[in-house]
Amino acid sequence: MRFERKWTKCTVHAIRDVTSTIREFVLRPEPFSIEHYSPGSHVAVGVSIDGRPETRNYSLVGDAGPDGYRIAVRRAPDSRGGSRYMWSLQPGARIDVSSPASLFEIDWSRQSWCLIAGGIGITPIVGIAGALMRRNADVEVHYAVTSRRDAAFLDELTDLLGDRLIVHAGDEGRRIDLDHSFGRLPPDAMAAICGPMRLLDAAQRSWASAGRAPQDLRYETFGSSGLLPTEPFRIRIDATGQEILVPENKSMLDALGEAGFEVMSDCQRGECGVCAIDVIAVDGAIDHRDVFFSDHQKQANGKICPCVSRAVGAVTVNTHYRSDAR
Repeated sequence: MRFERKWTKCTVHAIRDVTSTIREFVLRPEPFSIEHYSPGSHVAVGVSIDGRPETRNYSLVGDAGPDGYRIAVRRAPDSRGGSRYMWSLQPGARIDVSSPASLFEIDWSRQSWCLIAGGIGITPIVGIAGALMRRNADVEVHYAVTSRRDAAFLDELTDLLGDRLIVHAGDEGRRIDLDHSFGRLPPDAMAAICGPMRLLDAAQRSWASAGRAPQDLRYETFGSSGLLPTEPFRIRIDATGQEILVPENKSMLDALGEAGFEVMSDCQRGECGVCAIDVIAVDGAIDHRDVFFSDHQKQANGKICPCVSRAVGAVTVNTHYRSDAR
């Protein structure tokens, strides 16, 4: 159950591999009309997983081109099926795409920016960096990758940013020194980050230790990235005692829905908190992969965002929903 979205039928106009594991898709709306969107926006895409209709969210890369929206999809070995479906598409395929939306809330009046991307997290950063450059802002982009071979849109970013782009390639022994990067910023600077949970956690700690306002750090993260292994776990429904197995390739939210416990959700990225449900007991450990709850709330284990968060072992929850209620 989700909030209403405006959907458009799109044709896959073009496909190209930007790295060995990242594929770019150009989506052309029918009839052709590009809706204005803020840099850093994303769209929801209708996909088919084992014959079931589902949605996945993908950031828009840069500005809309003359042929349509650009998205990039990483083929993830631990995918729940979305990337596998997208990679199966061929030019000419028709898919449903939602209107663009942004959760970054960029303050374009700020003149100094530090942008940080980890891996595929570069996708929304491309558009934000371009918009800031057009505004003559003082912007620096840090791009963390395993190797330069894995760096999507590297040529495009180099042309755009020149020496304002700093690539931190792990195989070159280069790691982001967040304390140093944030320490060099003027007092009114802002930062935007998109990447895995470990990178976001490190950035939040460094930002706070620098004495900077929490609202001046804007971010998105990957719902698939966590601190614990992605493996099957069990959900127990407090009201009924029913036990549900969540397989490795399925979200807790999807498993609940298939079992008849439909939970309201919206972003399905762990950012809005709409899907949060009560945790009654934990037999093992919860891997909170959302960015909605504070560290204190996560440690308390009182609620969980089932769209992205997982567990090791079993977790007992109260969904406040009964499939037979009318």
